[in-house]
Amino acid sequence: MWWFYWIVMPAAWVVWHLVFRIRVIGRENLVRGRGFILAPNHLCGIDPVFVIISRFFGPPMVILAKDELFGKNIFLDWFWKHVGMICVRRGKGDTAMLEEVVAEVRGGRGALIFPEGTRSQDGSIGRIKSGVFVIAAEANADIIPCRIIYKGGKMHLFGTCTVVFGKPIPAADLDLGTPRSAARLRACKERLAAEWETLLEENRQYQ
Repeated sequence: MWWFYWIVMPAAWVVWHLVFRIRVIGRENLVRGRGFILAPNHLCGIDPVFVIISRFFGPPMVILAKDELFGKNIFLDWFWKHVGMICVRRGKGDTAMLEEVVAEVRGGRGALIFPEGTRSQDGSIGRIKSGVFVIAAEANADIIPCRIIYKGGKMHLFGTCTVVFGKPIPAADLDLGTPRSAARLRACKERLAAEWETLLEENRQYQ
């Protein structure tokens, strides 16, 4: 499967750098040699491409994607599968999907998960869902906060996108306890939101 990814990814890198100006900050914070979860804010449907080409190095990540992208035609389903996308059936308690992602992260893969679950309409942080923290706790993996900043607040052709990778939140800080503690889960959500806000404040000149 990954031969296809390694064809598509360099091609996307070239095309995206032709039609956008892309700035990458904090690439040194990316985890190497073990599983991790990359957690960006979500502003636009093509955010995942900016994040993936900004990371660039390393084995392909698992990418969680909304179920609306799947089932439209055979070619698209084949394409999504071969670039590492996994269908998330939102609101349906898809334990099989969670187990698959946890197994991949435990095995050393990265997972790209948008914790808000949907795009922000005005650039503000939306409601952070619980799934990213459940996966991190089960996989004993760090979460790397990632802030996507579009110049002028919106993505547009030939515009500038800044992708900022923050310092990892250690797996030990993401333990939800047994049974899972609602208070710990709430604290994890607040911490990720605070990390996103810090990354924006530190790089507001690119907004």
